[in-house]
Amino acid sequence: MAIISIHDLVVEYGGRRVLDGLSLDIEPGETMVLLGGSGSGKSTLMRHIIALERPKSGSISVKGVDITRCSQADLKRVRRSMGVAFQDGALFNSLSVEDNVALPLREHTSLAPSIINLAVWMNLAAVGLADFGKLLPQELSGGMKKRAAVARALALDPEILIFDEPSSGLDPIVAAELDELILFLKQAFQMTVIVVTHELPSAFRIADRIAMLYNGSFIAVGTKEEIKGNQNPRIRQFLDRIPDNSAPARAIEAYFEKYVQSPEVKP
Repeated sequence: MAIISIHDLVVEYGGRRVLDGLSLDIEPGETMVLLGGSGSGKSTLMRHIIALERPKSGSISVKGVDITRCSQADLKRVRRSMGVAFQDGALFNSLSVEDNVALPLREHTSLAPSIINLAVWMNLAAVGLADFGKLLPQELSGGMKKRAAVARALALDPEILIFDEPSSGLDPIVAAELDELILFLKQAFQMTVIVVTHELPSAFRIADRIAMLYNGSFIAVGTKEEIKGNQNPRIRQFLDRIPDNSAPARAIEAYFEKYVQSPEVKP
């Protein structure tokens, strides 16, 4: 049975359809990568999976609970099983790293302070930050902030771990280290992992399956090998990094033809 089941999901903003009838099952223990370009609908889908927004129609079931229609009590229970590492880390700058990680435990459990301290240290150790808990977020590098966000996402021992653009803004070496961390966490904790990204090296390193979005629709769902071999023109354009001959590109080309190649004409 799927741990997350999305059925005919439709999302509109101001009358504009952003997600157009999406359906997808995510199996327990798999890493599903939501892949696509900017504006394809990846982050919108992620926000609906964690019930930050309500769709126009359709349903999303998490562990058998339809989170688009359930009670607040059921939604709270489902969210307890999900950890989210947001794109920018979303750390509280006024709190130390260890206090950021401890916050979910202090807010949602009645554990003794000594147990919370131990849990915080273990989560920081899992992401390689055991010696950096006293620092403030602004004292961390970009990669360390991402790891601290992961440690906080792990705080409540989630069954589902969600990453929003984990490699964004990182150099290739740090991005590769974060990929290896995701693989380690999945194996060590036997979690279901969802990763929103447009980074191809990361997607093909960590994914069990890839769901590729274009203009709010899935144009392919399959294994890494199936996606690599897919001949859909839009998939080939994305994977082979072929630019669009878009209106902005044509306008720039026209400008150069007029003003650069014809020096006598001045803008």
